[in-house]
Amino acid sequence: MAGVGSFLKMNAILPMLSLLGIIVLIVVATTKWRLHPFLALLVGGAVYGLINGLSVEATLSALTGGLGRTVSGIGIVIASGCIIGMVLERTGAALVMANSALRLVGASRSVLAMTLTGSAVSVPVFCDSGYVVLSPLARSLARRTKHSMAAFTVALSMGLYATHCLVPPTPGPVAAAGELHADMGTVIALGLVVSVPVIAVIWFYAVQAGRRWYIEPPAAQIVADESEVENLPGALTAFAPILLPVGLIAARSVTGDAGGGWLDLLGNPNVALMLGAFLALILARKQGTEVLSDWTSEALRSAGSIVLITAAGGALGAVLRVTPLADQIGILLASYDLGVFNIVLPFLVAAGLKTAQGSSTVAIVTTASLVSPLLPALGLSGSIEVALTTLAIGAGGMTVSHVNDSYFWVVTQLSGLSVGQGYRLVTIGSALVGLTALVAVVVLRLLLA
Repeated sequence: MAGVGSFLKMNAILPMLSLLGIIVLIVVATTKWRLHPFLALLVGGAVYGLINGLSVEATLSALTGGLGRTVSGIGIVIASGCIIGMVLERTGAALVMANSALRLVGASRSVLAMTLTGSAVSVPVFCDSGYVVLSPLARSLARRTKHSMAAFTVALSMGLYATHCLVPPTPGPVAAAGELHADMGTVIALGLVVSVPVIAVIWFYAVQAGRRWYIEPPAAQIVADESEVENLPGALTAFAPILLPVGLIAARSVTGDAGGGWLDLLGNPNVALMLGAFLALILARKQGTEVLSDWTSEALRSAGSIVLITAAGGALGAVLRVTPLADQIGILLASYDLGVFNIVLPFLVAAGLKTAQGSSTVAIVTTASLVSPLLPALGLSGSIEVALTTLAIGAGGMTVSHVNDSYFWVVTQLSGLSVGQGYRLVTIGSALVGLTALVAVVVLRLLLA
């Protein structure tokens, strides 16, 4: 076994070192050399593929395929979300939303409210869709409370991220539970328990990040005071373009196949966000068609840059997935034995895969298939242990988000962050969230199993 372990380590060290080198190259290129992230990510992906043995054709195929798949997955969502955000900000609806939230929770607890909102929304809704929809509210709250955008970025992005990876019916936890034959109800119940300390850590880190780094909310498009806008919309009108897509996506997720054809169509994130965009434009029709056309054009110009950068992150992740790095890391970590703390191993495998290739869902699903046959040997075959193993894999699927993760770019671009700020807020935040979830899972195993 020692010989096998040494072979695996030697086999994995070059791709791991080259991955680290590519990450450093992307950070230096975007921060010091001021190269646009879109170009830096594509160059990084091309270099990584070539130095790890991929042919030019295979590297280009992975880059273009990954870019295309990412655009098809999030292009309409981000474009529609930007239209919603533009209308909400220009009509003063975002201001109404922020004031409503502040009246409900108080200015001193606005960061906690943002964390809880993200955590609740992401149970049925993908975290990237949730961030696109809720980012106008985060920007409005930052301006109204005069807090740093850093606090609301961490609160919203990590709140969405936590339940996305821990609580079904989001696809990752559902797929992992199915692969491991875990009871779905137990996974949901324990996932909610694990989410409690995770949310507390998110709130704490968000507050600390807001105190340490002041970041101005991007694109000062919202008004500063109610007196600057005539005929502010009512609360229901202001929230409707957000509540409609979230409600449709949630209904589709909860009902599954029982929802029928129409709900399956309307609850698709692309369709739901488009309906939200059209609703926002209809509710703002008093502004006039020419004004709304100008707002839409401006929103789509912003969306184009965000989509391209996010897609380049997806292209880099696609190159990483077709190299042997992910498999080597997973097999290497699965070869260890930690005794009573064997439940940490699924976490390490998922974290290695997540860090290597970027997608939380891919990391979670792949890890579940890798460790499923190993559960009896690891002493994790009981019903509670299997449910906790599912959550350990979900925790690893959050650890960590960086430049090869499309969600990293969704958050940084919509929040107006630089790459360096993204590392401080999103990457460190995801590490804290993942490790907190792991600690909670280990404690639950010691108490329940």
